[in-house]
Amino acid sequence: MPPKTSADRLTRTAVAERALRIGDEEGLEAITIRRLAQDLGVTPMALYWHFKNKDELLLGLTDHVMSEVRADRTADDPWPAQLRAMVEALVRAMRQHPCMPDLLHAVDKKGVESFTRATNDALALLERAGFPLEEGYWVASYLLHAAIGLVAAQPGCPAMVPPDQVEEWLRKERLQLESLPAERYPQMVRLADSYRTLPDTERYFDFGIDLVIGAVEKMAATRPVAS
Repeated sequence: MPPKTSADRLTRTAVAERALRIGDEEGLEAITIRRLAQDLGVTPMALYWHFKNKDELLLGLTDHVMSEVRADRTADDPWPAQLRAMVEALVRAMRQHPCMPDLLHAVDKKGVESFTRATNDALALLERAGFPLEEGYWVASYLLHAAIGLVAAQPGCPAMVPPDQVEEWLRKERLQLESLPAERYPQMVRLADSYRTLPDTERYFDFGIDLVIGAVEKMAATRPVAS
């Protein structure tokens, strides 16, 4: 049970962080004003100072998470480096908060200030790369969904498998692939060998981000660079 928080010390950030913890562990449907008040040791009325209802709360959670998605470099850095920093921050936020993709689908993102700021920053970088504004918006949307897909497709043992059962999970996955008809699925059978150990997750994410940023750079090379 988390420590109780007195109403006079309750901050918007504390409410958001506790709500995110519930969402990450149990899903967005588990987040309610009553549940939050119970966990924080306050009355529901104390939370209404920060969020009037669940819709406003979900907007606040999205804004809180997206506030870290920035091009954390100097303005003189090349646009690909700055854009990559934004995608890395987005992937990092999604890895830390599994409920984030659901949050982004549940809210009207136009009402999230930090999401609007991040989109505007990305559009400015893409304009520097030579993309017209509309194409830049397509690219920014592609990068958002690529980040969601990267995290959703993370290889390796599912989080719900206990640590003492990881070796058995790997063995079963390996045997399942090895049992395929080699004459029909030779590549899949060969893939079985990769299940002898857990994958290098950090290498996977670096590879995935290289892939999406490389695609944007390649296409940008065919566009006239903005002066």
